[in-house]
Amino acid sequence: MADCGALGAYLRDRRAKLDPASFGLSLARRRTPGLRREEVAQRAGVSATWYTWLEQGRGGAPSADALERIARAMMLTDVEREHLFLLGLGRAPEARYRAPDGISPRLQRVLDVLRFCPAFIRTATWDVIAWNRAAALVMPGYAALPEGRRNVLRVMFGDARVRAAQADWHSVARYVVASFRADVARAGAAREVQSLVDELCATSAEFAEMWRENDVQGHGDGVKVLHHPVVGALAMEFSGFAVDGRPDLTLVIYNPASEADAAKVRGLVEGRLF
Repeated sequence: MADCGALGAYLRDRRAKLDPASFGLSLARRRTPGLRREEVAQRAGVSATWYTWLEQGRGGAPSADALERIARAMMLTDVEREHLFLLGLGRAPEARYRAPDGISPRLQRVLDVLRFCPAFIRTATWDVIAWNRAAALVMPGYAALPEGRRNVLRVMFGDARVRAAQADWHSVARYVVASFRADVARAGAAREVQSLVDELCATSAEFAEMWRENDVQGHGDGVKVLHHPVVGALAMEFSGFAVDGRPDLTLVIYNPASEADAAKVRGLVEGRLF
């Protein structure tokens, strides 16, 4: 449900904080900070009168299209855009997928501090973009792959070593495909993954069959058993976490399921088992 009063106050506040110079507008003859109402309206392609009413809390519930244009006109961040929709329509905006541009050094340090827990970060399209040393020693060797090929599904369906390492490959593969489908839909990234889906359907009859089943599944947590070439069977509990401020990313952490499994991971990380 729209909160017209709060929406108007939010728009006024955001507008007052905009720098006219950054929009190529003159700073002359401005009695108040920020952009003028008619300037925002012009950039958004809406009536100046209607936009004024919206700021005054008497414009009625705006359409999603109008809010989207206002968000672009004000150059709102993803978080600010979401808040605008929550106030204006009582719901979050439709998913708008944008390819990530890597992670911050701080986020990499979060991975690295998990010394004995394999951990990696993947995108909504299941491209792995960062990992720690434990993951490199326990999981598939993403570092050895070209940047554009570091995708969980490509590895799962195209790497015989990864397939052999799974205790129950078919169950894991079905889980991956169903979770991938749910993530892609949630992120609004169907168009971005179409070439990957086409490629996998052409190269893997098993993927094509699983994809046609249209199953979806969450990917919160579970237990994974691997057959590692050095330490043998390795059981690990895994959990996926959203990265605050980066809805396009998921942090996946694997925690050894027992003391024996933890000792195996420590041995690999400390180089005692080579």
